[in-house]
Amino acid sequence: MVPSAGSAQIAGLDVVREPSALRRHIGVVFQAQSIDPKLTAYENLWHQGHLYGLRGPALKQRIEEILTRVGLLDRARDRVEKFSGGMQRRIELAKGLLHHPQVLLLDEPTTGLDPGARRDLWQYLQILRDQEKVSVIVTAHLMEEAERCDRLAILNEGQLVALGTPEELTREIGGDVVLLEAREPEKLAERIRSLFHLDASVLGQHVRLEIENGHRFVPDVVEAFPGEIQSLSVSKPTLEDVFIRQTGHRFWNEEPVAAHSSEKSRKKH
Repeated sequence: MVPSAGSAQIAGLDVVREPSALRRHIGVVFQAQSIDPKLTAYENLWHQGHLYGLRGPALKQRIEEILTRVGLLDRARDRVEKFSGGMQRRIELAKGLLHHPQVLLLDEPTTGLDPGARRDLWQYLQILRDQEKVSVIVTAHLMEEAERCDRLAILNEGQLVALGTPEELTREIGGDVVLLEAREPEKLAERIRSLFHLDASVLGQHVRLEIENGHRFVPDVVEAFPGEIQSLSVSKPTLEDVFIRQTGHRFWNEEPVAAHSSEKSRKKH
């Protein structure tokens, strides 16, 4: 697809003018399954290698290397349809990495995985970053996954609303986050704004405030509105709080974070 405006480069290559050269430097793992379940793990990688011009002994050696790396060399001759979801995801990763890409693009790679398989996948992505110097770009809907990355780009309705390391983004909030559950949150928020001159927002049945020394504010607000507050919490800012501040709604309802995990980016930024 040709962009209507703007430009982009990956690994120093222009995505419009040099698409063929660029494809040799990037690997892709799609959200939807792209492996053939009726083929063996080895056969899936054999056909993938042909797409990148790999042949003969060099391809055979590379397939064995990458299957060893993802822990599936002993299952090389088994049909993929017999694999668990986590094992199939590892074959997807092996496909994306077969041709030694500099940049790996993953679209929600842990979709459908159990917690153990999700943890194993992220450990492997960290190995790629630290040992093989691969830049990994991930889209994710799980905040705990975004927290693992070196840099985050938060998107809302197609617009970039925040960019930085997890630490930088949470540091922008400062202070504490106070959540007050109420039967009439809109009414409570308005009264808090009037009495305390604070910026109070409403999220569902909760009133949300960002304030220094939140624990000192709690007794004052409870005393000011007796019986109106059903429950409350005070916490340090998280990435979800960053998302709420930038978008006005909770993270899990909306668009993904683009999470950038890269050895090069850590050195540069």
